[in-house]
Amino acid sequence: MLRDGMHQTAVHRGVAPYRPNSLDGGCPFQAGPEAAAYVEAPVRVPEATKVREAPESFADHFSQPRRFWLSMSPVEREHIVGAYTFELGKCYEQAVKERALQVLANIDPELCEQVAQGLGLPAPKPTVPLADVEPSPALSQVGRTWPTDGRIIGILTGGDGDLDGVRAVREAVLDAGMVPLIVAPTGGAIGSGDDTLTVQRTYVTARSVEFDAVLLAGTPGVGSDAYTARDVKSDPAPARPTTTDPRVALLLSEAFRHGKAIGAWADGEVALEAAGVPADAPGVVVAGSGTAALERVTDLLRSHRVWERFTTQV
Repeated sequence: MLRDGMHQTAVHRGVAPYRPNSLDGGCPFQAGPEAAAYVEAPVRVPEATKVREAPESFADHFSQPRRFWLSMSPVEREHIVGAYTFELGKCYEQAVKERALQVLANIDPELCEQVAQGLGLPAPKPTVPLADVEPSPALSQVGRTWPTDGRIIGILTGGDGDLDGVRAVREAVLDAGMVPLIVAPTGGAIGSGDDTLTVQRTYVTARSVEFDAVLLAGTPGVGSDAYTARDVKSDPAPARPTTTDPRVALLLSEAFRHGKAIGAWADGEVALEAAGVPADAPGVVVAGSGTAALERVTDLLRSHRVWERFTTQV
């Protein structure tokens, strides 16, 4: 059906995305001139000379990234510098790091200098004139909002907490067009009888990068003895109970550092405190019920990140 053209990103509906077929009533049909569709017509092109060279615009490697950098707010620039520093810090080839810094210098000397400082290397000078571009406010995320459809909400529970609240939150997440993932100490299901809830992730398999926001039902991981040295193969220490499950603490601390919204109810602030997450920090919600926490977290999700949580001024 010639659907795989340049920049094709549409999600085509129907049983059969090809023709002819007998599964979807013959659809899709090819639109003709009567539907004002695009119709190819043979056109004779003038004779030309085929050469192996690219247009002059292909030599412009820096104007677009420079416009992007100049359009960022201070907190977004801080994130970009941190990302470059992290990725290049994982590179152990000195020549590669030096070439990458030269590219950054040709984008913006300030960007290059900050990344070079994090790597402990000298910042090179630009080798080309800096592109003269105007910043575009449309490129910055700060101060804008987006729909929350499809966002993934991690619901952490100890398995024996407020299951009615977990059930209500799960339904509310689905009603809002988002995806709930229940995280519990073990897999299978939580609850008993006909009121069980399926567990999608466990403390072993869940990490904060999966979730756009995290909700705490009660005090998951606090006072738990489910975590033992068997969960960490490199730790030869004997199994012993722990006050705070380190897997839950890691998930919460990472979500907090990544600027994600966090909500809690039913003494969930105890789990926050145990993980070192301030209950009164920006983007951290403590409410009287799960649905109330979800409502406030959903509002935070519209901004994509809790930018006020970072030290750099927005």
